[in-house]
Amino acid sequence: MASKAPQAYEVDVNELDGTPEQQAYMKDIIDQFTIDTDYLKQVRDHFMVEMKKGLDKEGSTVAMIPSYVEGRLTGKEEGHFLALDLGGTNLRVVLVTLEGQGKFKTVSSKSRVSEELKMGPMRNLCDYIAECVDTFLTEQGLEDQEIELNLGYTFSFPVLQTKINRGVLSTWTKGFACSGAVGKDPVLLLQDALLRKHVPVKVSALVNDTVGTLLSNAYNKPATLAGLILGTGANGAYIEKMKNIGKWKGGKTTSDEMIINMEFGAFDNERRILPLTRFDNKLDRESINPHAQLYEKMISGMYLGEITRNVLTDMIDRELLLKREENTSFAWSKEISRHWSFETAFMSNIEADNSKDFAYTKEILDTNLSLHDITTTEAKFIKKICELVGKRAARLAACSIAAIVQHCGAAEEGCDIGIDGSLYEFYPSFEDRMYEALSELMPEISDIRKTIRLGLAKDGSGVGAALTACVAARMENARASA
Repeated sequence: MASKAPQAYEVDVNELDGTPEQQAYMKDIIDQFTIDTDYLKQVRDHFMVEMKKGLDKEGSTVAMIPSYVEGRLTGKEEGHFLALDLGGTNLRVVLVTLEGQGKFKTVSSKSRVSEELKMGPMRNLCDYIAECVDTFLTEQGLEDQEIELNLGYTFSFPVLQTKINRGVLSTWTKGFACSGAVGKDPVLLLQDALLRKHVPVKVSALVNDTVGTLLSNAYNKPATLAGLILGTGANGAYIEKMKNIGKWKGGKTTSDEMIINMEFGAFDNERRILPLTRFDNKLDRESINPHAQLYEKMISGMYLGEITRNVLTDMIDRELLLKREENTSFAWSKEISRHWSFETAFMSNIEADNSKDFAYTKEILDTNLSLHDITTTEAKFIKKICELVGKRAARLAACSIAAIVQHCGAAEEGCDIGIDGSLYEFYPSFEDRMYEALSELMPEISDIRKTIRLGLAKDGSGVGAALTACVAARMENARASA
Protein backbone atom coordinates (compact mmCIF):
# COMPACT_ATOMS: atom_id res chain seq x y z
CA MET A 1 0.00 0.00 0.00
CA ALA A 2 1.53 3.29 -1.12
CA SER A 3 1.17 6.53 0.79
CA LYS A 4 -2.14 8.39 0.41
CA ALA A 5 -0.49 11.75 -0.08
CA PRO A 6 -1.63 14.13 -2.81
CA GLN A 7 0.73 15.44 -5.48
CA ALA A 8 2.94 18.46 -4.81
CA TYR A 9 2.77 21.23 -7.39
CA GLU A 10 6.23 22.73 -7.68
CA VAL A 11 7.02 26.35 -8.51
CA ASP A 12 9.14 26.82 -11.63
CA VAL A 13 12.31 28.75 -10.76
CA ASN A 14 11.85 30.86 -13.90
CA GLU A 15 8.48 32.04 -12.59
CA LEU A 16 9.96 33.60 -9.45
CA ASP A 17 9.68 37.31 -10.16
CA GLY A 18 10.06 40.19 -7.69
CA THR A 19 12.77 42.78 -7.09
CA PRO A 20 16.44 42.02 -7.92
CA GLU A 21 17.08 41.73 -4.12
CA GLN A 22 14.26 39.22 -3.70
CA GLN A 23 15.46 37.21 -6.68
CA ALA A 24 19.05 37.17 -5.40
CA TYR A 25 17.84 36.01 -1.96
CA MET A 26 15.70 33.23 -3.45
CA LYS A 27 18.59 32.03 -5.64
CA ASP A 28 20.76 31.75 -2.52
CA ILE A 29 18.05 29.85 -0.61
CA ILE A 30 17.54 27.46 -3.54
CA ASP A 31 21.30 26.76 -3.59
CA GLN A 32 21.42 26.13 0.18
CA PHE A 33 18.48 23.70 0.26
CA THR A 34 19.16 21.78 -2.96
CA ILE A 35 21.16 18.57 -2.57
CA ASP A 36 22.64 17.17 -5.76
CA THR A 37 23.28 13.48 -6.50
CA ASP A 38 26.96 13.54 -5.55
CA TYR A 39 26.25 15.07 -2.17
CA LEU A 40 23.43 12.56 -1.52
CA LYS A 41 25.91 9.76 -2.18
CA GLN A 42 28.36 11.25 0.34
CA VAL A 43 25.58 11.38 2.97
CA ARG A 44 24.66 7.75 2.25
CA ASP A 45 28.30 6.60 2.44
CA HIS A 46 28.83 8.38 5.76
CA PHE A 47 25.58 6.79 7.01
CA MET A 48 26.97 3.33 6.19
CA VAL A 49 30.21 4.10 8.06
CA GLU A 50 28.18 5.19 11.12
CA MET A 51 26.01 2.03 10.94
CA LYS A 52 29.15 -0.12 11.03
CA LYS A 53 30.52 1.87 13.99
CA GLY A 54 27.27 1.40 15.91
CA LEU A 55 27.27 -2.36 15.24
CA ASP A 56 30.83 -2.69 16.47
CA LYS A 57 30.82 -0.68 19.67
CA GLU A 58 28.53 0.70 22.36
CA GLY A 59 28.05 4.43 22.75
CA SER A 60 28.16 5.27 19.03
CA THR A 61 26.18 8.23 17.64
CA VAL A 62 23.92 5.92 15.63
CA ALA A 63 23.27 3.53 18.52
CA MET A 64 22.30 0.39 16.49
CA ILE A 65 20.56 -1.30 19.42
CA PRO A 66 19.98 -5.08 19.17
CA SER A 67 16.23 -5.64 19.67
CA TYR A 68 16.57 -9.30 20.73
CA VAL A 69 13.93 -10.09 18.07
CA GLU A 70 15.50 -13.01 16.22
CA GLY A 71 14.63 -14.44 12.81
CA ARG A 72 11.97 -13.44 10.30
CA LEU A 73 8.22 -13.86 9.89
CA THR A 74 6.93 -16.28 7.26
CA GLY A 75 3.34 -14.96 7.06
CA LYS A 76 2.10 -18.45 8.06
CA GLU A 77 1.96 -17.67 11.81
CA GLU A 78 -1.44 -18.23 13.48
CA GLY A 79 -3.10 -17.65 16.85
CA HIS A 80 -4.25 -14.95 19.28
CA PHE A 81 -1.70 -12.39 20.48
CA LEU A 82 -2.11 -9.23 22.53
CA ALA A 83 -0.49 -5.83 22.20
CA LEU A 84 -0.36 -3.05 24.73
CA ASP A 85 0.64 0.48 23.77
CA LEU A 86 1.54 2.96 26.49
CA GLY A 87 3.09 6.13 25.20
CA GLY A 88 1.06 9.19 26.04
CA THR A 89 -2.45 10.16 27.01
CA ASN A 90 -4.05 6.87 26.03
CA LEU A 91 -3.47 3.23 26.79
CA ARG A 92 -4.44 0.90 23.98
CA VAL A 93 -5.05 -2.85 24.23
CA VAL A 94 -5.20 -4.77 20.95
CA LEU A 95 -6.12 -8.40 20.26
CA VAL A 96 -4.56 -9.56 17.00
CA THR A 97 -5.77 -12.85 15.52
CA LEU A 98 -3.22 -14.15 13.01
CA GLU A 99 -4.92 -16.29 10.36
CA GLY A 100 -1.88 -17.29 8.27
CA GLN A 101 -1.25 -16.27 4.63
CA GLY A 102 -0.40 -12.77 5.84
CA LYS A 103 -3.99 -12.17 7.03
CA PHE A 104 -5.04 -10.95 10.46
CA LYS A 105 -7.98 -9.43 12.37
CA THR A 106 -7.77 -6.87 15.16
CA VAL A 107 -10.03 -5.57 17.91
CA SER A 108 -8.89 -2.91 20.33
CA SER A 109 -9.92 -0.69 23.22
CA LYS A 110 -8.59 2.65 24.41
CA SER A 111 -8.47 3.97 27.97
CA ARG A 112 -7.33 7.31 29.25
CA VAL A 113 -4.29 7.57 31.53
CA SER A 114 -5.07 10.28 34.09
CA GLU A 115 -2.54 12.87 35.27
CA GLU A 116 -2.80 11.31 38.71
CA LEU A 117 -1.66 7.92 37.35
CA LYS A 118 1.18 9.54 35.37
CA MET A 119 2.52 11.17 38.53
CA GLY A 120 1.70 8.58 41.20
CA PRO A 121 3.38 5.31 42.23
CA MET A 122 4.25 2.89 39.39
CA ARG A 123 2.30 0.14 41.18
CA ASN A 124 -0.94 2.11 40.69
CA LEU A 125 -0.27 2.59 36.98
CA CYS A 126 0.48 -1.13 36.52
CA ASP A 127 -2.66 -2.12 38.46
CA TYR A 128 -4.70 0.16 36.21
CA ILE A 129 -3.14 -1.37 33.07
CA ALA A 130 -3.83 -4.90 34.37
CA GLU A 131 -7.43 -3.92 35.02
CA CYS A 132 -7.82 -2.56 31.48
CA VAL A 133 -6.36 -5.80 30.03
CA ASP A 134 -8.66 -7.89 32.26
CA THR A 135 -11.77 -5.92 31.21
CA PHE A 136 -10.79 -6.18 27.54
CA LEU A 137 -10.31 -9.98 27.73
CA THR A 138 -13.71 -10.33 29.43
CA GLU A 139 -15.32 -8.31 26.62
CA GLN A 140 -13.66 -10.62 24.06
CA GLY A 141 -14.71 -13.78 25.95
CA LEU A 142 -11.07 -14.73 26.62
CA GLU A 143 -10.96 -14.32 30.40
CA ASP A 144 -10.91 -18.10 31.07
CA GLN A 145 -8.03 -18.97 28.74
CA GLU A 146 -6.39 -22.29 29.63
CA ILE A 147 -3.14 -21.12 28.01
CA GLU A 148 -1.63 -17.75 28.77
CA LEU A 149 -1.88 -15.23 25.95
CA ASN A 150 1.42 -13.72 24.83
CA LEU A 151 1.54 -9.93 24.98
CA GLY A 152 3.83 -7.46 23.20
CA TYR A 153 4.35 -4.28 25.23
CA THR A 154 5.08 -1.07 23.31
CA PHE A 155 6.55 0.99 26.10
CA SER A 156 7.52 4.25 24.37
CA PHE A 157 10.06 5.50 26.89
CA PRO A 158 13.87 5.23 26.98
CA VAL A 159 14.61 1.64 27.97
CA LEU A 160 17.88 -0.23 28.03
CA GLN A 161 16.82 -3.62 26.71
CA THR A 162 18.63 -6.72 27.94
CA LYS A 163 16.42 -9.50 26.49
CA ILE A 164 13.34 -9.64 24.27
CA ASN A 165 11.19 -9.33 27.42
CA ARG A 166 13.56 -7.56 29.79
CA GLY A 167 14.73 -3.96 30.09
CA VAL A 168 15.43 -1.12 32.47
CA LEU A 169 13.65 2.24 32.35
CA SER A 170 16.37 4.91 32.17
CA THR A 171 14.15 7.98 32.43
CA TRP A 172 10.53 9.09 32.03
CA THR A 173 9.48 11.40 29.16
CA LYS A 174 6.14 12.66 27.72
CA GLY A 175 4.81 14.00 31.00
CA PHE A 176 5.11 10.74 33.01
CA ALA A 177 6.89 10.75 36.38
CA CYS A 178 5.75 7.62 38.25
CA SER A 179 7.77 6.88 41.37
CA GLY A 180 9.42 3.49 41.80
CA ALA A 181 9.99 2.87 38.08
CA VAL A 182 13.28 4.39 36.93
CA GLY A 183 16.03 1.77 37.10
CA LYS A 184 13.41 -1.01 37.24
CA ASP A 185 12.10 -3.43 34.60
CA PRO A 186 8.69 -2.29 33.25
CA VAL A 187 7.93 -5.85 32.10
CA LEU A 188 8.34 -7.35 35.59
CA LEU A 189 6.34 -4.53 37.18
CA LEU A 190 3.44 -5.13 34.77
CA GLN A 191 3.70 -8.93 35.03
CA ASP A 192 3.40 -8.67 38.83
CA ALA A 193 0.21 -6.61 38.48
CA LEU A 194 -1.27 -9.15 36.02
CA LEU A 195 -0.47 -12.00 38.43
CA ARG A 196 -2.07 -10.11 41.35
CA LYS A 197 -5.27 -9.86 39.30
CA HIS A 198 -5.03 -13.45 37.94
CA VAL A 199 -5.07 -12.24 34.32
CA PRO A 200 -3.96 -15.12 32.02
CA VAL A 201 -1.41 -13.04 30.11
CA LYS A 202 2.35 -13.32 29.78
CA VAL A 203 4.32 -10.18 28.85
CA SER A 204 6.62 -11.86 26.36
CA ALA A 205 8.13 -8.89 24.48
CA LEU A 206 9.14 -5.32 25.11
CA VAL A 207 8.68 -3.56 21.78
CA ASN A 208 10.19 -0.53 20.09
CA ASP A 209 7.68 1.04 17.67
CA THR A 210 10.16 0.93 14.75
CA VAL A 211 10.70 -2.81 15.23
CA GLY A 212 6.90 -3.17 15.36
CA THR A 213 6.59 -1.27 12.07
CA LEU A 214 9.04 -3.66 10.41
CA LEU A 215 7.13 -6.72 11.66
CA SER A 216 3.67 -5.39 10.80
CA ASN A 217 4.92 -4.96 7.21
CA ALA A 218 6.70 -8.33 7.18
CA TYR A 219 3.64 -10.46 8.03
CA ASN A 220 2.19 -10.08 4.54
CA LYS A 221 5.47 -9.13 2.84
CA PRO A 222 8.08 -11.66 4.01
CA ALA A 223 10.78 -9.89 1.90
CA THR A 224 10.64 -6.90 4.29
CA LEU A 225 14.14 -5.72 5.17
CA ALA A 226 13.44 -2.53 7.15
CA GLY A 227 10.79 -0.52 8.97
CA LEU A 228 10.96 3.27 9.19
CA ILE A 229 9.03 5.91 11.06
CA LEU A 230 8.77 9.21 9.20
CA GLY A 231 6.26 11.22 11.17
CA THR A 232 6.64 13.66 14.05
CA GLY A 233 9.99 11.96 14.68
CA ALA A 234 12.20 9.68 12.60
CA ASN A 235 13.84 6.30 13.20
CA GLY A 236 14.53 3.01 11.46
CA ALA A 237 15.01 -0.70 12.13
CA TYR A 238 16.26 -3.43 9.81
CA ILE A 239 17.25 -7.11 9.81
CA GLU A 240 20.96 -7.72 10.36
CA LYS A 241 23.08 -10.87 10.22
CA MET A 242 24.32 -11.83 13.69
CA LYS A 243 27.88 -12.15 12.38
CA ASN A 244 27.91 -8.39 11.63
CA ILE A 245 26.92 -7.35 15.18
CA GLY A 246 30.44 -7.03 16.58
CA LYS A 247 29.31 -5.75 19.99
CA TRP A 248 26.81 -8.62 20.65
CA LYS A 249 27.40 -10.18 24.05
CA GLY A 250 24.06 -11.94 24.43
CA GLY A 251 25.26 -15.47 23.76
CA LYS A 252 23.79 -18.04 21.36
CA THR A 253 20.69 -17.04 19.40
CA THR A 254 17.89 -19.09 17.81
CA SER A 255 18.54 -17.54 14.39
CA ASP A 256 21.44 -16.05 12.42
CA GLU A 257 19.51 -12.77 12.04
CA MET A 258 18.25 -10.10 14.43
CA ILE A 259 16.33 -6.83 14.09
CA ILE A 260 18.42 -3.76 14.92
CA ASN A 261 16.75 -0.59 16.23
CA MET A 262 19.03 2.00 14.64
CA GLU A 263 18.01 5.18 16.54
CA PHE A 264 19.20 7.00 13.43
CA GLY A 265 17.72 10.39 14.34
CA ALA A 266 21.09 11.14 15.96
CA PHE A 267 23.01 10.53 12.71
CA ASP A 268 25.78 13.10 12.21
CA ASN A 269 25.40 14.88 15.55
CA GLU A 270 29.13 15.58 14.97
CA ARG A 271 28.13 17.80 11.99
CA ARG A 272 30.50 16.16 9.52
CA ILE A 273 28.26 15.71 6.48
CA LEU A 274 24.66 16.95 6.81
CA PRO A 275 24.12 20.11 4.70
CA LEU A 276 23.09 22.34 7.61
CA THR A 277 22.01 25.90 6.86
CA ARG A 278 21.86 28.82 9.29
CA PHE A 279 18.10 28.11 9.54
CA ASP A 280 18.78 24.55 10.75
CA ASN A 281 21.36 25.87 13.22
CA LYS A 282 18.85 28.36 14.61
CA LEU A 283 16.25 25.59 15.04
CA ASP A 284 18.81 23.33 16.73
CA ARG A 285 20.06 26.08 19.03
CA GLU A 286 16.54 26.96 20.19
CA SER A 287 15.32 23.36 20.56
CA ILE A 288 14.98 21.55 23.88
CA ASN A 289 17.87 19.24 22.84
CA PRO A 290 20.60 21.32 21.13
CA HIS A 291 23.33 19.35 19.28
CA ALA A 292 21.20 16.19 19.37
CA GLN A 293 19.02 14.37 16.81
CA LEU A 294 20.33 16.54 13.94
CA TYR A 295 19.20 14.19 11.16
CA GLU A 296 15.74 13.88 12.71
CA LYS A 297 15.54 17.70 12.82
CA MET A 298 16.07 17.84 9.05
CA ILE A 299 13.68 15.06 7.99
CA SER A 300 10.78 14.81 10.44
CA GLY A 301 7.40 16.47 10.70
CA MET A 302 7.95 18.09 14.07
CA TYR A 303 10.61 20.42 12.66
CA LEU A 304 9.99 21.18 8.95
CA GLY A 305 7.48 23.96 9.59
CA GLU A 306 9.88 25.69 11.99
CA ILE A 307 12.76 25.55 9.47
CA THR A 308 10.41 27.14 6.90
CA ARG A 309 9.36 29.80 9.42
CA ASN A 310 13.03 30.61 10.08
CA VAL A 311 13.55 31.34 6.37
CA LEU A 312 10.37 33.44 6.16
CA THR A 313 11.19 35.55 9.24
CA ASP A 314 14.70 36.12 7.87
CA MET A 315 13.12 37.46 4.67
CA ILE A 316 10.79 39.66 6.73
CA ASP A 317 13.76 41.02 8.75
CA ARG A 318 15.52 41.90 5.51
CA GLU A 319 12.33 43.60 4.26
CA LEU A 320 12.13 41.16 1.33
CA LEU A 321 8.71 39.87 2.39
CA LEU A 322 5.57 41.63 3.72
CA LYS A 323 7.10 45.06 3.18
CA ARG A 324 4.36 47.63 2.62
CA GLU A 325 5.04 51.28 1.86
CA GLU A 326 1.79 52.52 3.39
CA ASN A 327 1.95 50.17 6.36
CA THR A 328 5.18 50.37 8.34
CA SER A 329 3.76 48.35 11.24
CA PHE A 330 4.40 44.60 11.32
CA ALA A 331 1.70 44.04 13.95
CA TRP A 332 -0.42 42.14 11.47
CA SER A 333 2.35 39.57 11.03
CA LYS A 334 2.96 38.91 14.75
CA GLU A 335 1.74 35.32 14.52
CA ILE A 336 4.65 34.26 12.32
CA SER A 337 7.11 35.56 14.95
CA ARG A 338 5.94 32.91 17.41
CA HIS A 339 8.03 29.73 17.64
CA TRP A 340 6.40 26.70 16.00
CA SER A 341 3.54 28.85 14.65
CA PHE A 342 4.18 27.73 11.06
CA GLU A 343 3.08 24.09 11.20
CA THR A 344 4.30 21.35 8.88
CA ALA A 345 0.61 20.76 8.08
CA PHE A 346 0.50 24.26 6.50
CA MET A 347 3.43 23.23 4.29
CA SER A 348 1.50 20.12 3.22
CA ASN A 349 -1.53 22.18 2.20
CA ILE A 350 0.58 24.83 0.45
CA GLU A 351 2.55 22.20 -1.48
CA ALA A 352 -0.70 20.64 -2.74
CA ASP A 353 -1.99 24.02 -3.97
CA ASN A 354 -2.46 24.27 -7.73
CA SER A 355 -5.01 27.10 -7.63
CA LYS A 356 -4.83 30.09 -9.94
CA ASP A 357 -2.69 32.92 -8.50
CA PHE A 358 -1.95 30.72 -5.45
CA ALA A 359 -5.34 31.60 -3.96
CA TYR A 360 -5.32 28.57 -1.64
CA THR A 361 -1.82 29.40 -0.32
CA LYS A 362 -2.97 32.95 0.42
CA GLU A 363 -6.04 31.59 2.21
CA ILE A 364 -3.93 29.26 4.41
CA LEU A 365 -1.63 32.14 5.41
CA ASP A 366 -4.58 34.44 6.05
CA THR A 367 -6.60 31.95 8.12
CA ASN A 368 -3.76 30.51 10.20
CA LEU A 369 -1.23 33.32 10.51
CA SER A 370 -3.30 36.50 9.99
CA LEU A 371 -1.23 37.43 6.93
CA HIS A 372 -4.04 39.25 5.19
CA ASP A 373 -2.82 40.76 1.96
CA ILE A 374 -0.14 38.44 0.61
CA THR A 375 0.70 39.25 -3.01
CA THR A 376 0.94 36.56 -5.68
CA THR A 377 4.73 37.08 -5.85
CA GLU A 378 5.03 36.59 -2.08
CA ALA A 379 2.78 33.51 -2.15
CA LYS A 380 5.05 32.09 -4.85
CA PHE A 381 8.16 32.65 -2.68
CA ILE A 382 6.51 31.06 0.36
CA LYS A 383 5.35 28.07 -1.67
CA LYS A 384 8.83 27.63 -3.12
CA ILE A 385 10.42 27.70 0.36
CA CYS A 386 7.96 25.02 1.59
CA GLU A 387 8.90 22.93 -1.45
CA LEU A 388 12.66 23.31 -0.83
CA VAL A 389 12.40 22.27 2.83
CA GLY A 390 9.97 19.40 2.12
CA LYS A 391 11.96 18.08 -0.82
CA ARG A 392 15.26 18.21 1.07
CA ALA A 393 13.68 16.18 3.90
CA ALA A 394 12.51 13.44 1.50
CA ARG A 395 15.87 13.28 -0.27
CA LEU A 396 17.83 13.07 2.99
CA ALA A 397 15.41 10.43 4.34
CA ALA A 398 16.08 8.34 1.22
CA CYS A 399 19.80 8.24 2.14
CA SER A 400 19.00 6.04 5.17
CA ILE A 401 17.09 3.55 2.99
CA ALA A 402 19.86 3.44 0.38
CA ALA A 403 22.43 2.92 3.17
CA ILE A 404 20.44 0.01 4.70
CA VAL A 405 19.84 -1.64 1.30
CA GLN A 406 23.48 -1.36 0.26
CA HIS A 407 24.85 -2.37 3.65
CA CYS A 408 22.72 -5.54 3.48
CA GLY A 409 23.50 -6.20 -0.20
CA ALA A 410 19.78 -6.36 -0.96
CA ALA A 411 19.76 -4.24 -4.14
CA GLU A 412 19.87 -7.17 -6.53
CA GLU A 413 17.04 -9.39 -5.28
CA GLY A 414 14.97 -6.41 -4.07
CA CYS A 415 13.18 -5.87 -0.78
CA ASP A 416 10.16 -4.29 0.93
CA ILE A 417 10.49 -1.30 3.26
CA GLY A 418 7.57 -0.62 5.62
CA ILE A 419 7.09 3.04 6.57
CA ASP A 420 4.74 4.49 9.16
CA GLY A 421 4.19 8.13 10.03
CA SER A 422 2.19 11.16 8.97
CA LEU A 423 4.94 12.70 6.85
CA TYR A 424 5.25 9.66 4.60
CA GLU A 425 1.52 9.04 4.58
CA PHE A 426 0.20 12.54 3.98
CA TYR A 427 2.91 15.00 2.85
CA PRO A 428 2.51 15.75 -0.88
CA SER A 429 4.91 13.81 -3.14
CA PHE A 430 7.11 12.76 -0.19
CA GLU A 431 7.27 9.19 -1.47
CA ASP A 432 7.88 10.28 -5.09
CA ARG A 433 10.74 12.50 -3.99
CA MET A 434 12.25 9.65 -1.99
CA TYR A 435 12.07 7.39 -5.05
CA GLU A 436 13.67 10.10 -7.17
CA ALA A 437 16.59 10.29 -4.72
CA LEU A 438 16.84 6.49 -4.51
CA SER A 439 17.15 6.20 -8.29
CA GLU A 440 19.99 8.77 -8.18
CA LEU A 441 21.65 6.89 -5.31
CA MET A 442 21.31 3.49 -7.01
CA PRO A 443 21.52 4.12 -10.77
CA GLU A 444 22.36 0.43 -11.34
CA ILE A 445 18.74 -0.51 -10.48
CA SER A 446 16.63 -0.22 -13.63
CA ASP A 447 13.18 -0.16 -11.98
CA ILE A 448 13.58 1.36 -8.51
CA ARG A 449 9.88 1.11 -7.53
CA LYS A 450 9.73 -2.61 -8.28
CA THR A 451 13.04 -3.37 -6.55
CA ILE A 452 12.96 -1.16 -3.43
CA ARG A 453 9.27 -1.41 -2.59
CA LEU A 454 8.27 1.34 -0.15
CA GLY A 455 4.84 0.86 1.43
CA LEU A 456 2.70 2.13 4.24
CA ALA A 457 3.02 -0.10 7.31
CA LYS A 458 0.23 0.70 9.72
CA ASP A 459 0.08 0.16 13.44
CA GLY A 460 3.55 -0.96 14.46
CA SER A 461 2.66 -0.40 18.11
CA GLY A 462 -0.43 -2.65 17.81
CA VAL A 463 -0.15 -5.35 15.14
CA GLY A 464 3.66 -5.08 15.17
CA ALA A 465 3.83 -5.51 18.94
CA ALA A 466 1.53 -8.58 18.79
CA LEU A 467 3.76 -10.06 16.07
CA THR A 468 6.81 -9.40 18.28
CA ALA A 469 5.06 -11.42 21.02
CA CYS A 470 4.53 -14.16 18.42
CA VAL A 471 8.27 -14.17 17.54
CA ALA A 472 9.12 -14.20 21.28
CA ALA A 473 6.92 -17.27 21.80
CA ARG A 474 8.58 -18.99 18.83
CA MET A 475 12.07 -18.20 20.22
CA GLU A 476 11.08 -19.59 23.62
CA ASN A 477 9.83 -22.84 22.05
CA ALA A 478 13.01 -23.14 19.99
CA ARG A 479 15.15 -22.72 23.12
CA ALA A 480 13.04 -25.21 25.07
CA SER A 481 13.43 -27.89 22.42
CA ALA A 482 17.13 -27.17 21.70
